[in-house]
Amino acid sequence: MAAAQESSKFCEAFPMKSGDGPKSYAKNSTFQREAVDVAKQLIVKEIAEKLDIDILLSSKSNTFHIADLGCSTGPNTFSAVEGILEAVQLKYQSQMMNSQVPEFQVFFNDHTTNDFNMLFKSLPQNRPYYAVGVPGSFYGRIFPNASIHFVHSSFSLHWLSRVPKQVVDRNSPAWNKGRIQYSNSTDEVVRAYEAQFAEDMGCFLHARAQEIVHGGLMVIIIPGRPNGSSHSDSVANATLLLVGSCLMDMAKEGVLLEEKVDSFNLPMYYMSPQELEAAVEQNGFFSIERLEYLPRVPVDDTVSEQLASHLRAALEGLIKQQFGEEILDELFDRYCKKVEEQFSILEIESGKPTHFLAALKRKAN
Repeated sequence: MAAAQESSKFCEAFPMKSGDGPKSYAKNSTFQREAVDVAKQLIVKEIAEKLDIDILLSSKSNTFHIADLGCSTGPNTFSAVEGILEAVQLKYQSQMMNSQVPEFQVFFNDHTTNDFNMLFKSLPQNRPYYAVGVPGSFYGRIFPNASIHFVHSSFSLHWLSRVPKQVVDRNSPAWNKGRIQYSNSTDEVVRAYEAQFAEDMGCFLHARAQEIVHGGLMVIIIPGRPNGSSHSDSVANATLLLVGSCLMDMAKEGVLLEEKVDSFNLPMYYMSPQELEAAVEQNGFFSIERLEYLPRVPVDDTVSEQLASHLRAALEGLIKQQFGEEILDELFDRYCKKVEEQFSILEIESGKPTHFLAALKRKAN
């Protein structure tokens, strides 16, 4: 408990662009939606084969609790929840237990700075579940002991709880001068990010082990990198390198201060399946029921504007806080042009998918 509390205490919040305007996350998250849609059949299969409905029948309550961690503002979270709920209903019906199908309560979790008002306004009107908003970092405890039957999280666990302290310390060997992330940096910077990831993932699994009932499931969709690949081979890291390149160009032209770039680092880390396996093994409270790559959604060179819009929806808050709002349009215009000029960068390891799905089951002991 102490580790989870410590991590939660020092967590930073990185909310997606709020509202439902043209630059909002709600309108610019179709890449994430495609991955959620691709994963649906795998989630249905895991629920059909691995969910132990006896865990609910043995309890006094006839309510099935689902949690979506890192829900943002919708609509992706609603689609994911709907698929999970339907799969659980089918599980009951397949076992001739129609009369015992439970009620459903869904907990939508994100940081306190998330636009929950937008989330609540967007809730499906005829939803077959009771909705609850739960603010707080998922790197700490957010639910009571043994209270959740199914946890879902999609495109959230690549966000660290914070930027590693060493990379913004001028006196540290890991000071990340002139760069905004780790993939093209020194070994010291890479190790600092790897250590922060290991600490955060340990806290995440520790908290979930206490909150999920024995026999309950957790399914997470993770943008990562293939096993055995270097950090620089990650397509996601390649896109972020272009953002850093644009910022440095603007600094050299006097549009912004270079010192601002030196002290700006993204709190994001793209893990491999092997790294997740190691964290789960160290935690000891979950078994890995499924771990597989999701098919890559092909992109072409006409996608540059959409990619810029999606990245802006995710990063605008961080960039505005560091550099001010006035640079945003120019930055992402430059980024869009760089994507068009260097599109081959985004085709690194083009034959290998990078997003993967992990299904974990809470052990009975």
